[in-house]
Amino acid sequence: MKRRTQEMGPLGPGQQPVKDPMSGLTGVLAGTLIMEAITVLLILTVILKVDDGAHWTTFNWVYVTVIGLAHVVMAFFQKKPAALWIDLALQIPLIFGFFIHWSVTAVGIIFGVVWYFVIRMRSEILQRMRGGYLTTQHLGT
Repeated sequence: MKRRTQEMGPLGPGQQPVKDPMSGLTGVLAGTLIMEAITVLLILTVILKVDDGAHWTTFNWVYVTVIGLAHVVMAFFQKKPAALWIDLALQIPLIFGFFIHWSVTAVGIIFGVVWYFVIRMRSEILQRMRGGYLTTQHLGT
């Protein structure tokens, strides 16, 4: 992986942004978790209806329900320092959920890609803040 050299914006490093872009990102993270929770809880209908309910065991529906509710709970804790790591850790039981039904793994992989792009977006915002490329870093100068 190639490291980029730190570039500086044309106006210099600037000050702290007037509006914190990281607080805006917490809303994106919470919204992503709620969308994922809805999708995960909809898996319950899949395991109930597919194969005449053969996958509808107590373990399976509790497993899916707990993961879905954990997503909802984490949506309210996005301002905590470890929240992003916990969000990423919530993907692991989904990706390894193939023993319940393949659709659990499919949802885990799809949202794993979504979380990859969220992490990339966060990285880009932080890099632009360090380089002074955000407009709100230069207001009043």
